[in-house]
Amino acid sequence: MTPDGRPLPVDAIRDDLTLSGLNLIGQALSIFDADLRLAVANRQYQAMFDLPDALTRPGTHFEDTIRYLARRGEYGRVMDPESAVALRVAQARTFQPHYFERERADGRWVAVEGAPLTQGGWVTVYTDITDIKRQESLLRARSDALSEQVLRNAERLAAANRKLAATNAALSEAQRVLTRTEARTRQVTEMVPAHIAHMDAGYRYTFSNRRLPVVFPGAAGDIVGLTLDQALGAATAETLRPFMDRALAGEPQVFEITHPTSGRRIRIALTPDRDGQGVYILSTDVSAEVQAREALAHAARRNLAARLTSGMAHDFGNLLTIILGLQARLAARDLPPDAAEDVHGTLAAARRGAALLDRLARITGAREPALEPTDVAALLGDLAALARPSLAEGTRLDLALSLPAGQLLVDPGALQDSALNLILNANAAIAPPGVITLKARRNGDWLEVTVGDTGPGFTPEALTRATEPFFTTKKGQGSGLGLSMVYDQTKMVGGTMRLSNGPRGAQVMLRLPWRPVARRMVLLVEDDDQIRAEVRDQLTAIGHAVIEAATLTEARALADLPGLEVILSDLQLGDGLGTDLADALPAGVALVLMTSLPPGDPLRAAAKGPVLTKPFTPSRLAAILAAPDRPEPEAP
Repeated sequence: MTPDGRPLPVDAIRDDLTLSGLNLIGQALSIFDADLRLAVANRQYQAMFDLPDALTRPGTHFEDTIRYLARRGEYGRVMDPESAVALRVAQARTFQPHYFERERADGRWVAVEGAPLTQGGWVTVYTDITDIKRQESLLRARSDALSEQVLRNAERLAAANRKLAATNAALSEAQRVLTRTEARTRQVTEMVPAHIAHMDAGYRYTFSNRRLPVVFPGAAGDIVGLTLDQALGAATAETLRPFMDRALAGEPQVFEITHPTSGRRIRIALTPDRDGQGVYILSTDVSAEVQAREALAHAARRNLAARLTSGMAHDFGNLLTIILGLQARLAARDLPPDAAEDVHGTLAAARRGAALLDRLARITGAREPALEPTDVAALLGDLAALARPSLAEGTRLDLALSLPAGQLLVDPGALQDSALNLILNANAAIAPPGVITLKARRNGDWLEVTVGDTGPGFTPEALTRATEPFFTTKKGQGSGLGLSMVYDQTKMVGGTMRLSNGPRGAQVMLRLPWRPVARRMVLLVEDDDQIRAEVRDQLTAIGHAVIEAATLTEARALADLPGLEVILSDLQLGDGLGTDLADALPAGVALVLMTSLPPGDPLRAAAKGPVLTKPFTPSRLAAILAAPDRPEPEAP
């Protein structure tokens, strides 16, 4: 208990128990911390050296204790006590494990054993060996049968054994600390979302934090003892080996590769070890970082294109308007044949400039996707019929469509423009006779549209820069906007574009979210007659059957109609909230809310499920009703 009657803290009780245990041992013990201040001392420590209470309290400085003992003659006759004190303090600051025996000023012998602590500071144990020394002296005096050499050897052996025991104790403590440190290090490395490993000069793993499958999907977790080929496969090992060779030669390496199996982008850092016998490896999955970096770079290039073009587009448009008007007036006159031909040529060039302006406006201006129920197979079939007359003589366009029956929600204009652009690019890239192939198929949650050709394929520079605005390989004949526009239109609807070289030529794959169109029966709940009529027209235009309700009460009465699949309700109704319909939803009926409240409003935030912000476009309405309970697939 404390002096005021309160119970002692748990830490204080634990310290008292520890000190009581130390007081029971027969040896003197002291522990000094890293600042050379006393942390713990038992009663035998004070008794052995006859120290005053002030020098046995925690916090006492080591220098004060040494000075007291030196002046009292503990270390024999010292000519300069302060120099002796300074020497021992300096030794303590660079403390090393030790064992020695010394005779004290009063004739008694003491064995001193010291060991450093991992937290800093050291512990010292003092053992009174006076009786042992007296027995050795008596043995020497009374044993005439033992030779002087045997006695000396026995004394040395006894001293060596004591020193060996102290060394073994220090080694045991060091081993315990090392084992604990190694366990902590392994636990920390296994928590890191990266693969950390060491490989020797024979390409064999000697250490791994077991995180290889996190970075390289499909790889084994326990790879210690395996070679590079065994752990990652021959193809990946062949890619890594030149970098490994340079690292083994002493050159640190940092590089990125694409894992051929998963398509992940992996950054690898190789650091030669200090002994020159191997390499430390750090592998990190940077796929998300690379995608974000590419998106930012593309956005920056688009912004630059917008700044470069928007300033002159207006004036250029005015000039084209004047030129087209004047040339149209000239074309209407009775001109000589050569002059009429020049006028028609000027008109054609001006119209081409107007078309280019329109394309610039589309790449630099914001645009929402216009999703519509579309028969994709029919759309691509019509596109092929439209494109074939424009192909070079001898070039063939083949269709390979593997799509199930039914309509999909796509932006038909954007998809048609994109596919046509890719077909015309392929036509310009190949020398007749050649073959262009337009393929379409379902792959999981994605619609894949691929245009391939039998041309020379993409150059390495084109594979890297093809989506940049104004980049072209047509030597002044192209605007450099085609693939950039395809990329933007594809990303706008939540898809991706991949460029590659196939076995016969270039390939461009567009992956669009698979959004099947289902004809649904929709209960429309809206208390504003005009808004209800507008939304009803939007619903019927995209093929849904509509039942109307003007109040929450009417909606509840109609909620159990056979065949009902979706309730589209305003959030705030005259007689309640649209969210109240969630409590009476029959099985298989989804609730979609619409509101003019901004995101973050408490009433809107309390709504569960999808919420449409008024006003909304037919494409947004169609997209959310296509799969009201299913999130968009993640872009690959």
